Amino acid sequence: MDTGKERKIAIVTGGAHGIGKCIADEFRKCGTTVVVIDIREGDHYVGDISKKCVLEAFAKEIINRYGKVDYIVNNALPLMKGLDECSWEDFQYALTVGVTAPFYLVKLLAPYLSEGASIVNISSSRDRMSQPQTESYTAAKGGIAALTHALAITLRGKARVNAISPGWIDTDFKQYDGPDAVQQPAGRVGNPMDIANMVLFLCSDKAGFITGENICIDGGMTRQMIYHGEQGWTLRG
Repeated sequence: MDTGKERKIAIVTGGAHGIGKCIADEFRKCGTTVVVIDIREGDHYVGDISKKCVLEAFAKEIINRYGKVDYIVNNALPLMKGLDECSWEDFQYALTVGVTAPFYLVKLLAPYLSEGASIVNISSSRDRMSQPQTESYTAAKGGIAALTHALAITLRGKARVNAISPGWIDTDFKQYDGPDAVQQPAGRVGNPMDIANMVLFLCSDKAGFITGENICIDGGMTRQMIYHGEQGWTLRG
């Protein structure tokens, strides 16, 4: 991605750990300058993206320092709570981190997007399927999936906008065997590199004809039909 003529600038929210850190590290290997914002303490911009003033200060620093942005990866993780325990405040926080903050960060940086810019939103396979008691997280991931195609149309000719929906990704790169592995049609649990590789592809010229898409990377789990009594699956009511 970096031609050597001008260093690319990538923004990664939630980039201090897990999938976000892996994405940031892979960008750096390509010679890209990476600016991370994360609520965790560390050698990056520390801030809570649920706060409007934090996003505005973060965007201002990027603009003042670099004057442009090539890639935005909205990866920060929303809160997961369900119907029984999720309060009004919890639900609003999840939506703010998962949907409002990505929208507002793109809005703040849109005038500074470079030619050929790319935005990648990290959704989840939970944008199309659910477990019980996951409403706040699932709603946020569904929201950013829909926000993706809206932004793709609004930013046509200025930036490509795509989403990635990870399935089970073990951020510690743990290797699983037995049912945890074989239940996945791909035969294994995912790891952060599975997502980082797709992020870098979507930000490259090789993906120049891809925009508005939501690419599910889940080892095939959401394509697998499950019926009681088949392939060892048993429903216990």
